[in-house]
Amino acid sequence: MTLSSRAWRALPLLLFLAACAAPPAKPPAPKQACPACPVCPKVPAPTPPPAPPPTLRQVPWNQLPDWPGEAPAAAWPALLQSCAALGARPEWAEVCRAAREVDGYSDAAVTEFFQDRFTPYQVVNGDGSTRGLVTGYYEPVIAGDDHPTARARYPIYATPDNLLVVDLAGVYPELKHMRLRGRLVGNKVVPYYSRAQIDGNDFPAPVLAWADNAVDLFFLQIQGSGWVRFPDGRKIHIGYAEQNGYPYRAIGRVLAEWGALPLSQMSMQNIKRWGEEHPEKLPELLDSNPSYVFFKRLPDDIPGPYGALGVPLTPRRSIAVDARYLPLGAPVYLVTTQPNSDAPLDRLVLAQDTGGAIRGGVRADYFWGTGKEAGELAGRMKQAGQMWVLLPKDAAPPASAPPQASAGK
Repeated sequence: MTLSSRAWRALPLLLFLAACAAPPAKPPAPKQACPACPVCPKVPAPTPPPAPPPTLRQVPWNQLPDWPGEAPAAAWPALLQSCAALGARPEWAEVCRAAREVDGYSDAAVTEFFQDRFTPYQVVNGDGSTRGLVTGYYEPVIAGDDHPTARARYPIYATPDNLLVVDLAGVYPELKHMRLRGRLVGNKVVPYYSRAQIDGNDFPAPVLAWADNAVDLFFLQIQGSGWVRFPDGRKIHIGYAEQNGYPYRAIGRVLAEWGALPLSQMSMQNIKRWGEEHPEKLPELLDSNPSYVFFKRLPDDIPGPYGALGVPLTPRRSIAVDARYLPLGAPVYLVTTQPNSDAPLDRLVLAQDTGGAIRGGVRADYFWGTGKEAGELAGRMKQAGQMWVLLPKDAAPPASAPPQASAGK
């Protein structure tokens, strides 16, 4: 079929109209940029749960190695000192009354007394272990004078008047072993002066005496008590009165960090020797321990220094413990070894003191006595040990120590 001439003439118009009827093609939509990623908030690292505290585990007497140990009667004077402090307490009253009727010179009688009237509890660390560190301390005798001289240049301070001691136990009984120390500036209590701020300055505190040697004075503060011998032969007895509130830092570890001495060779004697050989570094070493101890005069006729229990210590039968976990005054059966030796040191002792470096359950500081020999033994003592605390049967068992049905001698 052929188109007429009229149709041919109309074809261009029809094609134009058809093109106008088709919608125009849309341009491609512009690409939208991705929104900025949100900043992830910082998540603090998980805090590990606090280590569980040490516990006391009731055990039968036959689980105490080599009980009753060496010469149990030698601990009797120390027990009587504990009774002087604890005898009025209900749980101790009957035990201390009965102690007055015991032959304290007889090992057999003393052993029988403890087994009849006390219950043993093994001290267990928070991680379940039963061994810990046993160190030693003593009363040094240092050279000094009662006035400053060319030799006696280092003041031994009594408690300064501006030292504040805040006991929180009245408000927070759970903090009964914690005291805050500071000084008043305006109406605010701020930290007290550190060792570096006290030493080498005209410090406003009473002076009991002057020491010849800075290292001797430093170790006198660590030991907590001692004697100062004057050139004319006189001596004064001084003991712990207060502390500036800073935590104790062991200068032996500082020397190890400096690479000056390996920990395996660390002792009081070696630290003193290092100080004599490096006098230019000595002030920096001593100041690395910010803790500072203030002293008071003690009677010259007591058998030993006063411990934290408030009674004189008995050489080789008193120990310092962490009073947060072991009750002060309690007998302790200590199993350890002699300084730098495998020879056993198993004996009955009394927990009658505390110390800034004594922290933890199975942790003891063994009091060796007074003078050079005691100092040499204390300086070398760094032994592993185990401990059993003996509590009166009338005392309520510790919450961490459930009764044990099979306890026996």
